[in-house]
Amino acid sequence: MLTTNDEIETELEASPRQGSKSVFRMIGRGMAQLCLMVLVLFCGFMGMNYFVSLKEDPPSRPPFQTTYTVNTIIAEEGTFQPDLLVYGEVRAAEAVQLRSLVAGKIVSVNPELKVGGKIEAGAELLRIDPFNFETELASAKANIRETEARIAENKARVKIEESRIRSLQDQLRLAENDLERFATLKTRGTATSKQVEDRELIVSQRSQSLEQSELNLVAEKSRLEQLEAVLVRFQRSEMQAERNIEDTLLRAPFSGIVSEKNTGVGRLIGANDMVVAMYEADVLEVYFTLTDERFGRVQADDVGISGREVQVIWSVGGEEFRYPATIDRIGAQITSSRGGVEVIASITGDVAASALRPGAFVEVIVPDKKFDAHFRIPDTALYNDDTIYVVVDGKLQARKIRVHARNGANVILTGNLQTGDEVLTTRIAEISEGLNVRPPTNAAQQPSSSDKLVENTK
Repeated sequence: MLTTNDEIETELEASPRQGSKSVFRMIGRGMAQLCLMVLVLFCGFMGMNYFVSLKEDPPSRPPFQTTYTVNTIIAEEGTFQPDLLVYGEVRAAEAVQLRSLVAGKIVSVNPELKVGGKIEAGAELLRIDPFNFETELASAKANIRETEARIAENKARVKIEESRIRSLQDQLRLAENDLERFATLKTRGTATSKQVEDRELIVSQRSQSLEQSELNLVAEKSRLEQLEAVLVRFQRSEMQAERNIEDTLLRAPFSGIVSEKNTGVGRLIGANDMVVAMYEADVLEVYFTLTDERFGRVQADDVGISGREVQVIWSVGGEEFRYPATIDRIGAQITSSRGGVEVIASITGDVAASALRPGAFVEVIVPDKKFDAHFRIPDTALYNDDTIYVVVDGKLQARKIRVHARNGANVILTGNLQTGDEVLTTRIAEISEGLNVRPPTNAAQQPSSSDKLVENTK
């Protein structure tokens, strides 16, 4: 069946109106569902609040106050002298480098001359060939004998000239007397002028001879002084040659340990060459540094720093070797970069029989200053470096103190503390004044003062 154009247009106009109605119906249905859900939730919330309001409040309990189980000690005032532990280095008190004073070839060496070996004082270390020096000695002695002979000859010449001068002086005096006599005779007319002139010539000749002899004597004496100076020079050469022969034998100046050697038979060495280095075995020193605070405290003590007895501990192979020592002096200079003062102590114990050697790293225990009317407690009782807590009627009370010294696990202090006060030693993280504390259940487990204070008291 065929449709006309009018029918088709009518159907097209009806379709949009039907779609719009369907959309409106869907939106209305969704809104209704949303309202219903909100209403259900609201009713549930109101009902829950109603039932909660009907519940009775539980009975309130008072707050619980914590009580700490702690350890304490009883404070006792007294005199304490703690020990300072420092570290130092052992050095030789007397060390020397022996050098050859003469040059030559080594012809013998002591078989005991070994690095680390002990050499007794006066022992022969090595010998240098003395042939050249013995030759110089023989030459010096020959020159001395020759010079002495020439001096004796010159002294004889001096004596001859002195005798000749005395003779010429007598002859001149006789000639002058003869001249005076003839001059007198001439004035009387009994002597001629020629006779007087002849006597004047004789006086002149003898005066000239005397003057020449005196000059010869001066020359002979000058030559004698030259020969005596030459003799002194040859004698010095003889002494030097003898000294060189002695220096060909090198001996140990003291009993010591050889630390270095540079010798060998047949070796040529020059003058001033180092051949042996050694140090005195019986005398060792320890060098250590005290901080400025510690040094000032020890120096202010009645004993002072010098002469204070200390103890040196050498730990090696799990063993400890202890040596007594005495502080001898302080360093020559104070170096600010070290942050302290260098102190030198002489080891007074028997180190010759032990294996202690220079260069060993050691511990040094130095007695500190004596603290009178002070308290000593474990450092666990210290809070903020200036506060401790004491137990009064089961509660903590804070006390301000001042720490004067530390030693291991203990501190020495003064402050608001009296003998008999019970000092807290247990660490409490949330420490505060007024906390409740109690001693351990087993009182025997509570550490005593003597158990806690482990530092030495002198």
